[in-house]
Amino acid sequence: MTSIHQAAFYGSDERFLTVALPFVYDGLAKGEPVLVSTTPANLELLGDALGRDGRRVDYAEAAFLGRRPVQRTTAFHRYWRRRGPEAPYGGHVRVISEPVWTGRAPGDVRVWQRMEAIQNLLLEGTNVWMICPYDTRVLDPALIATARRTHPSLSEDGRASALCPEYTDPADFVLECDAVPLPPPPEEAITRYVETLPTLRSFVSDQATFFGLSRDRSTLLAVAVNEVAGHLDPPVTVHLWERFGAIVCQVHRAGGGLTDPLAGFVPPSPTAGPGDGLWIARQLCDRLDIHHDADGCTVQVHVPSSRAEELRQSRKY
Repeated sequence: MTSIHQAAFYGSDERFLTVALPFVYDGLAKGEPVLVSTTPANLELLGDALGRDGRRVDYAEAAFLGRRPVQRTTAFHRYWRRRGPEAPYGGHVRVISEPVWTGRAPGDVRVWQRMEAIQNLLLEGTNVWMICPYDTRVLDPALIATARRTHPSLSEDGRASALCPEYTDPADFVLECDAVPLPPPPEEAITRYVETLPTLRSFVSDQATFFGLSRDRSTLLAVAVNEVAGHLDPPVTVHLWERFGAIVCQVHRAGGGLTDPLAGFVPPSPTAGPGDGLWIARQLCDRLDIHHDADGCTVQVHVPSSRAEELRQSRKY
């Protein structure tokens, strides 16, 4: 049994159910595990339509399953590991996966689109059948067009599929994403050329504390940057600055780069692998952006600043 990764476009509640209901019912009838991760409105819509059968479905609000792409891929990977053995011989683990797209900044959208492309590689060797719904009522047409490039096929009824002629090889799509220039460091950014990882950790931790992060949060940022720099192999040039709502640390390495599109997107194995450090870095930061060009590889790590209200509120509990 091979994996399936499909997009489904819907412009009404009825169209969403036209895809979701047959997909879920067929899975339940075959004894296959079914996970639905979508918006609160769609969860209620689907739950009402399923009635008592909904009790046999696993579900999660899209935002709850992961604010970051790596959290989402990790959640699906763990679900497959946990429920996969329950699927009948030749059966699937079925997943409806609808990320939160509205309200995201362009750079953040690109990170999530990168994840959608990488999902094709992550699903290889599994028996996961994943359908990703896209709400055409609220999403930009450009985002819909990109979905055709990141999914090998489309589903209109939760069963049959039509191949996407626009589908792009995931490795090529990732290279396109990584070729998009990142915002340059501002003039007030603090810059340091470092040759060793201990020097790097000390510099990042001290400067993050200067920007108002607690010692614990500064240490976590230093750990994340350390894992990135270790993968790039020092010496590296480091820039650190504060922008609205975030602290940004940029690491640049002349030559070389992060060539494996899957690095950092799967949970660590029992024996350390080359991408395990990047997985840790992605877990510790809100966003990790990558850019390759003739000058080398640049990685930007974003964490909430001391002014982030969400961070302040979490300290009360």
